[in-house]
Amino acid sequence: MCLGIPGQVLEIVDDANSIARVDVSGVKRNVSVALVRSEGIAPGDWVLIHVGFAMSKIDEAEAHETLKALQQMGDVYTDELKLLHSSQIE
Repeated sequence: MCLGIPGQVLEIVDDANSIARVDVSGVKRNVSVALVRSEGIAPGDWVLIHVGFAMSKIDEAEAHETLKALQQMGDVYTDELKLLHSSQIE
């Protein structure tokens, strides 16, 4: 199962290629924000991430509610975090 997981944008690391450094439950990874750049992405913003891409911009309350629901899923959530931890976009 693949999940969309909320992450908080830490910085834009490659503006030309729309790559941002995002914190996803303590895992920091570079993800593409190309699909949401038109919404205005900046450090501190929350995005919903799926397979290395920010799919939508969400507010902080929605991010925390989603994280809480995902954590209740147990192994499905922790397995997804393990996959995220081993992935990398550079």
